[in-house]
Amino acid sequence: MAKTVDLELKKAFAELHQKLAETVQKMKAADEEISCLKNSMQHARLMDSEITRLDTSTKIYESVGRMFLLTNISDLHNHLENKSETCAEKIKILESNKSYLERSQKDSENNIREMIQQRREKAQETN
Repeated sequence: MAKTVDLELKKAFAELHQKLAETVQKMKAADEEISCLKNSMQHARLMDSEITRLDTSTKIYESVGRMFLLTNISDLHNHLENKSETCAEKIKILESNKSYLERSQKDSENNIREMIQQRREKAQETN
């Protein structure tokens, strides 16, 4: 009987440990994506600040893949603002997902601690 309980405990512990590892991996991926989005926002802001200094008659070329398209300053300004806003929205979503993952990680850690504590208590009772 004790062996079956011990095997069940080991299985549950392994599942919780796997869930914890997956959560940590997802949090790292979210951190990396947030960092990329922040860099993209900063790049858009810097470009926008540079093009606002230019005369409205200046020719501006926007990079689209491997080619460049002639655009006017106002269109590029609008495009950069939209890009910055989109990045900010994605960052908010990722941060809320990250906070959920942090709660999930804490819950998993608490469950692992409880399982270890229960195992210790059962070991002390048998001795």
